[in-house]
Amino acid sequence: MPLRKFASILVTAFIALLAVPAASMGLQVGIGDNSPRMFAQPYYKALHTKIARYVAPYDVADRPRDLAVVNAWITAAEAERVQPLIAFYHSRSRPNQLPSPAKYSLEIKRFIALHPSIKVYTAWNEANRGARGSLGADTFRSPSAKAAAGYYLALKAACPKCTIVGLDVLDSTNIASTVKYIHTFQRYARGRLPSIWGLHNYSDTNRFRSAGTRAVLAAVHGQVWLTETGGVVKFGSEFPNRHGSGLKRAKQALTYLFKLAGSNHRITRLYIFDWFGGSASARFDAGLVDHSGKPRPGYSVVRKRLRG
Repeated sequence: MPLRKFASILVTAFIALLAVPAASMGLQVGIGDNSPRMFAQPYYKALHTKIARYVAPYDVADRPRDLAVVNAWITAAEAERVQPLIAFYHSRSRPNQLPSPAKYSLEIKRFIALHPSIKVYTAWNEANRGARGSLGADTFRSPSAKAAAGYYLALKAACPKCTIVGLDVLDSTNIASTVKYIHTFQRYARGRLPSIWGLHNYSDTNRFRSAGTRAVLAAVHGQVWLTETGGVVKFGSEFPNRHGSGLKRAKQALTYLFKLAGSNHRITRLYIFDWFGGSASARFDAGLVDHSGKPRPGYSVVRKRLRG
């Protein structure tokens, strides 16, 4: 091949590379929301994202009503050619009872058998702390790091060819306790450490800092997926939404989030939580659109990033 022609090809390829959105060059971006209505939203479709996350009770296969809801979400995701990430979590019927690793294994095997097309899982959502919910209890118990390691090993054995987020943690304002939990988990994983770790770095993202994210990256080897994070519109007294101030703050946090996610090549996926915002009485709200589906200011940040 003549040198001039070869040089021309290289220049053309380089220009094409520059035209590729940054998100497609190593950071995959998706949305976490349990509503199947999300996939039909025109504003969602406009993002052209191909990954999404759903949080499911670990025993959902035993609950026909819950299973129907999950199946509707999976059907809607796959119709849009979106790859689901299923994160297992507390039982809806027994939210304050944690399963033994054996019970967990039995239940998740039932789910996996029903959904052979699902190949990406999180062993336990936000393992290092409880979660507020609307299931009749204020808080859920969190598994110990030993139990979380047991769940991961059970899931790995149940689906050896699956992509598994082995440990999924919240950064919290006390990152030292999160890192301690990670180290304890590593001891109990018996040398079969995950290659993918999950982090919910709300604290860093919404306080415009990076210490927690960097501490988790330093504590683990392999990929880190930001499996849940976003710009908080409203959360308690620390993040109020007075006269729309929370909407502006959330937009700024989302802008910072992409900068933070792009600061380390080991961060390879980002799931923004969530799509639909809550009602005026909701305690927590980080929706990219309001409860009726109208885009909020932060949506423009995500769309610009994903569309290049």
